[in-house]
Parts: sequence; C-alpha cells; structure tokens
Amino acid sequence: MTEQHTPDPSDEVGSSPRPPALAPLRRAIVMTRLGLVAERLWRAFWPLVTILFLATGIVLLGGFDWLAVEAVWALVVITLLGSAAALVWGGLRFRWPRYEDALIRLDQTLPGRPIAALLDTQASGATDPASIALWQAHQDRMAARAARAEAPAPNLRLHDRDPYALRYVALLVLVTGILFGTAWRAGSVAELLPGTGTAGLSGPTWEGWIEPPRYTGLPTLYLGDMTGTELRIPENSQITLRFYGEVGDLALAETVSGRTGELPSATDPEQSFAVTRSGDLTIDGPGGDSWQVSVIADAPPDVAITGTPDLAADGTMTLPFDAADDYGVIGGQVTITLDDTALPRTHGLATPPDARDPITVPLPLSLTGDRRMFSEALVEDFSAHPWANLPVVYSFRSEDAPGQQSSAATLSAPLTARRFFDPMAAALIEQRRDLLWARANGPRVAQILRTLSHRPEDVFPDMGNYLQLRTILKRLESFGAQGPISVAQQEEIATALWDLALQLEEGDVGDALERMRQAQERLSQAMRDGASDEEIARLMQELREATEDYMRQLSRQAQEQGDSQDGGEEGQQNSMQLSQSDLQAMMDRIQELMEQGRMAEAEQALREFQQMMENMRVTQGEGGEGGSPGQEAMEGLAETLRDQQGLSDQAFRDLQEQFNPDARRGESQGNEGRNGGLGRGQSHEGGQGGQGGSDGQSPGERDQSEGGQGQGGSSAPGAAPGSPEDLAQRQQALRNELQRQRDGLPLGGPEGDAARDSLDQAGRAMEGAEEALRGGDYAEAIDRQSEAMEALREGMRALGEAMAEQQQQGQQPGNQQGLGNRQGNALDPLGRDRSGQGGDMFSRDSISDGQAYRRAWDLLEEIRRRAGERERSESERNYLQRLLDKF
Repeated sequence: MTEQHTPDPSDEVGSSPRPPALAPLRRAIVMTRLGLVAERLWRAFWPLVTILFLATGIVLLGGFDWLAVEAVWALVVITLLGSAAALVWGGLRFRWPRYEDALIRLDQTLPGRPIAALLDTQASGATDPASIALWQAHQDRMAARAARAEAPAPNLRLHDRDPYALRYVALLVLVTGILFGTAWRAGSVAELLPGTGTAGLSGPTWEGWIEPPRYTGLPTLYLGDMTGTELRIPENSQITLRFYGEVGDLALAETVSGRTGELPSATDPEQSFAVTRSGDLTIDGPGGDSWQVSVIADAPPDVAITGTPDLAADGTMTLPFDAADDYGVIGGQVTITLDDTALPRTHGLATPPDARDPITVPLPLSLTGDRRMFSEALVEDFSAHPWANLPVVYSFRSEDAPGQQSSAATLSAPLTARRFFDPMAAALIEQRRDLLWARANGPRVAQILRTLSHRPEDVFPDMGNYLQLRTILKRLESFGAQGPISVAQQEEIATALWDLALQLEEGDVGDALERMRQAQERLSQAMRDGASDEEIARLMQELREATEDYMRQLSRQAQEQGDSQDGGEEGQQNSMQLSQSDLQAMMDRIQELMEQGRMAEAEQALREFQQMMENMRVTQGEGGEGGSPGQEAMEGLAETLRDQQGLSDQAFRDLQEQFNPDARRGESQGNEGRNGGLGRGQSHEGGQGGQGGSDGQSPGERDQSEGGQGQGGSSAPGAAPGSPEDLAQRQQALRNELQRQRDGLPLGGPEGDAARDSLDQAGRAMEGAEEALRGGDYAEAIDRQSEAMEALREGMRALGEAMAEQQQQGQQPGNQQGLGNRQGNALDPLGRDRSGQGGDMFSRDSISDGQAYRRAWDLLEEIRRRAGERERSESERNYLQRLLDKF
C-alpha cells in the first residue's frame, strides 16, 4: 500500500514541501505557473482589454471627429465607467495560482500521473527488502517519466465566455487604427477638455482625398502625398477636404467644380465636390497648398462592324464587330430595321405592310478579358422572322458606364437566315412571309395555297403533308370569310405554314431512294441559287446520310433476296463494283468542285452520281464491301484515327502559338491557314473534312458525336472555336465514338480480344488528353493523343489479323473463291489495279487474302509513321497525309 501526500490547499505559497525528486522539474513547474498566471489574468480582465482596444482604435481612426461634442463626452463617460466596472469584475475573479496548481496542471499532461506518484509514500512493507526494492524501482520509473515533462501552453480560449467574439472585433478596430489612422488624432480628445489650448498651439491643419469614379478602376489619391503642383484626374472625380483647427483659419478656393447657385461657405470644416472641368484648387491659410487640375475627359465608346452576315449550318447568323472604350463597354444595342430603299416591292411585298417594330437585341459583350477593347459577334437565328433574307439595316451602338453612347455603326445587308430549297417548302415560306408582311395579303395567300394543292400527287411525296396544307387553307379561308384576319389568326396560320415547310424540307422519307433523290434535288437547287458555303455543306451532309441509308437498304435487300449464283460470275465480270469509300470519294469530288466555284461541273457530276445510284446493284460475296462487318469496323477505326490525328495537329499548332504568336501568320501563308493545308477539302481540326464515316454510322451522327460537321469540323456547342474547352469537348466526343466502335467489334478469339484491349488503352489515353486540354496543358495533351493513336494502330493491326485469320479459315472452293483470287491477283497491296485496266475501276482498298492485307497494312503503317515525324518538312508531311487520305 502507498500513502499519498496531497499538500493542503490552504498552505501559503512556498510553504509546501519540495521533494528532491521534483528538482529536475523546477523549470517546467515555473513555466506552468506563469502560464496559469497569464490564463487567469486573461480570463479575468478580457472585458477591460476589449474596452481599451476598442476605444483606442476609434480614437486613432478619428471617430470622435464625426460626432458632436455632447456625443463624444457621453462616449468618454461610458468608456470610463465600463473600464472601471471591468477592472472591478476582473479583480474579484482573479486568483493567483499556487505551486500545487502548477504541479497538478503539469501532472495532467503526463501519462500515468508520475508527479503524483513521486509525492506518494510507501504505507505497507516498509520493512520488507523486496517490497522496498519494488517501491524504489517504481519511483525511479516515475522519476524518469516525470523528467520528460514540458510546460503546457496556457488555455487562452474564451469562446464560452465571449460567444460573440467581441475581443476580436476590438482587436480588428485597433489594428485598423494603427495601420490606417494617425497617432496625433489622440490629441483631438484632449482638446475637448476645458482649458486646453492645443489647437492654438499646434495650428490649423487639413487633409483631402481624390476619389476617381468607380468604373475607372483607379485608386483613391491622398492630397497630402501629392508632391507636384499639377494634378491629372478623370472627369467626375470626387474631392473631399477636411479642415481642423479654428473655423476660418483655412478656406477653399476652386474653379474645377463649376458649381453655381447657393454654395456652402469656403471655411466649412468639410468640403466635398465633383471635378467637371480643368482649373485651380487652393487651400488658403497656414499650411495650405495649391494645385492646377487638368481633367481627363471620358471619351465616348466606339463600335465598328468588321464583316458581313454569315450563315452557319444550323441556320444562325453571325455578324462580327469590334467595340472599344477608354474604361470599358458595359452594354449596347443592335437595332435591325427594314431597308425600304433596297426592298423589291413585288408580289406580296407590293401591299402596304403592317406596322412592325424594329428588331432589337442586346449588344453581345466579351465574357472574359478586358472590355476596353474586344471583338465579338452577334449570333442570332432569324429564320422564322418575317424579314428573313430581306434587305435590312443593322445599327450597332455601345454604351459606357457614364451613359455615353457611341455613334451608330450601320450596315445594309440581307437579314441572313435559313433558306429552303425544297420547291414546295420554299413556296410555303414565301406565302408565310407575305401573310406576316400584311394581313391584307390573306386572300392572295389563300388563292396561291389552293393553286399549290391543285395536283397533290405531283408535288407531295406524302399525302399527309397534303392534308396538312388543306387544313391550313381551310382555316385561312374561314378566317377571311369573317372579315380581315386578326393578329392572333395571322400568327396561327404562319406557325402552321412554318411547321409544314420544315417537314417538307427535313422530313424523314420512308423510302431511302426517294430521300436520296430529294437531297440531290435540294443540293442541285442550292447550287443554282448561289447558296452560301454553309448551306452547301449542310445539304451535302444530308446527301451523304441519305446515300448511306440507301446503300444499307440495298444491302439488306440483297441479303433477303439471296442472289443466286447462276450467271453471277459473268455478271460480276461485266459489271462495275462500287465500295462505300468509292461513293465517298465521288461525293468528295463533287464538294471539291463546289468549293472551287465550278458549279456547272459539280451539278453535272451530281447528275451522273444520281443516275449511277439509281442503276446500281449491291451483290453479296467478295466483290462488295458493304456486307462485311469487319471491314466496316476497320473503316470506322481508320476514320477515328484520322480525326484523332487532326485534333492532335490542332493542339500542336495551339502550343506553337502560345510561344510564337507569329506562327499562325506564317502557317496561313504556307499552309492555307489553320484549317486547311493537308489537302483540299481537309482540316487539321477534324481529320478529313467533309468525309462521312464508313462504320455504319451516318456522317450526321458522326458530326454530332465528334463535335465537327461539314468541312474541317466545327466547334463544340457552348465553347469558343479553337479554345481548350472546345478541343476537350471534341476529344470527349471522339472517345465516346471509339467506345461505341469497341463495343460493336464483330470478331472474337484472341486477336479480337487483343483489338479490344488496344482500343481500351486508346480510350484511356484519350481521357488523359481530354483532362489535359481542359487544363490548358497542350504538351501533355499531345503526348496522350500520341499514345491514343499508337494504341489505335495496334488495335487496327490486331483486328486486321483477326479478319485475315477468319477469312483463311472460311475459304471454300467455288466460283466466288475463284473470282476473289482473280481480283486479288489483279490488285496491288493497296487494292489498286496493277495494269490500270479492269472492271474494278473504283475499288482502291479491296484486299483478297491475309498476306496481301498484311503487306498493305505494313505499307500504310510506314506512311503514318513518317507523316507523324515533325522534323520532316511541311510539304513532305502534306504529301504523306494526302497518300493516307487517298488510300
């Protein structure tokens, strides 16, 4: 047993025994006791400190100068009484810490309470040597543990006593006063005492500030820091002056405010006015000063139209402009009015128009960057407006923060909007325009609609559309029979005509051949009407989609009918076979002619293409490509690889432009600009421009999934073209497309699994490239894109070996095999005719056996490798890229 020795709490300080075992702890005990003193002082007197800090901070900030003398005296009395009460409150609660308190606090920080153990005495076994030895070992161990004691930090937290953190508020006021106030303000309180004459002894003084308008973004100036006699400040700056001392010692004289009428006294202790013109500013009196003020006038904003209206493929109009202001443009307005002088007043437009307000849209502002000078574009869709494609006047105005407006920048041009090329749809849109032009055109529009529906079987491919037109016609005639049609009736008929025209222009025709014919007719009509490049690209894309649908329909029909082999070999020898890539090449040629402005040749080629498509026949077997799922998958992966290469090229050019802003100018001189140069009709941004996919997915679907459409690819929705976010969105779409292709691989076995693994690796690399692009790290993105392309090539190589293995295992003797061998012997490893003659004049990539496929693949891999070496000259790389795109 042990007997604890606990000192009597009533012992006087220093009367408690000091065991020798506690000698090593003397410093720790002293520091602990000092910590307790600080802790108890702070807990007892924090209200007093808070009051003193708050009062001192207010004095340093000059808070008493803003109040009346009576209010100042009231605050002084409250401060003194509060300080006295806090002092008494703290004195009653403060207790000086005893030596035992320090021992207890120090012992609580040690495991096992060794100090208390050292103070214990052995109560039993005091005569037993073994018990004594055990007790001594215990004491030695506790002494060793206590020797490691360190004084604990005092607990100065007061959240339980000060839940509103008033002490921190007072500290903040004090620190603010020390940093931004002045110590001489403390004398202003002493001046309030009776009999003091410090004001007269120190003399009058002053201070002042110049605050420029907030929209300028300029800092406030302190007049006392101005060393020169000339001041250049923005117009409408606010000057604030304060005079200290006897009233009348200092006076203000100024000619910069332009104030008239009843003015305040020049000797008022506080003066405030706005600077509206140049002049003099003088403070008369002891310690005064004088300045010549020059006003920096706020220039009005400026806006200029920098281009012409451009129509995008989705029907939106884009009109670029530049805006500038010395301090930044904050708004503006674009007003579009009808140009009566250039309007052809014929047909329905000859009728006096109904009153219609001008089109008013807010001026687009730059979302990022400096608005003092920026370039933006008005992007709106006016396709459904009654003035669509009519001559109008665009008027741009910008506005700055003071409310100044720029002079109007005007442009006379058509209200560019979507045009309809289906004859019936175009006629309905014209009648809709006439009806919205004037309600008085109602009877005329009804008469023309009745004429259009006279022989529906000749103009309506779908009788449902004819019935819709008849319903619209009856509604219009019933409205007109009751008198002039109302505005609501006018809008109802116009909406119905618009919906019907969209159905005729874009409606999905069940028969693929009829849909293809309509797409060809609209494209031909657009070429004759001189449509814009964007409209041509959109219609060309529709033709590609319709052609692919027609090819798939023919392939399904051939599979269902099961073409007999009787006479098949002779028919194949005497017929011309077309692959999907051949059709794409023909359509690329048509698009190339249109881009070169050779519309007559393009229209002739389009007619020949239409006749060939109507007369063509798809057969099963070695001669056709459309029925091979493996070949379609291979073509789709090749298209994805080309798109990835184009995206990587664009990222590389953006990386060059970060370090060499002139690189883009040099590139445009030697490589047809950013989006051209890899060959006519191609783009760095989207692989092979305008080329549809051949993996069973329509070009339109590929465009939507890859973020590019038409030629060269377009920007992803919601991102600026060419920005890191745009490239990242396109990379994400390309990764999604690769995942779809990977899931649809038709082959199994070890080679098929290897192909899928390689495509998975390519997908992970694309994901890394996407994250790098979102972070603006072009170098990392290019590395990840290179890994993705290498993995894609490995996947395509594995897929090709799987196809070759499957083909060798599935070969059977017969007419078809003999025909395939003859065709394979007549072709080189790239599928071209060795002699330049033969029936397969369009086929370029038909490979008959596995060995030839491997030889062709090795050759293509070598071309791809050399095309990716950036140390080669630009002309050599362009030539290699054209070889890849061709074969």
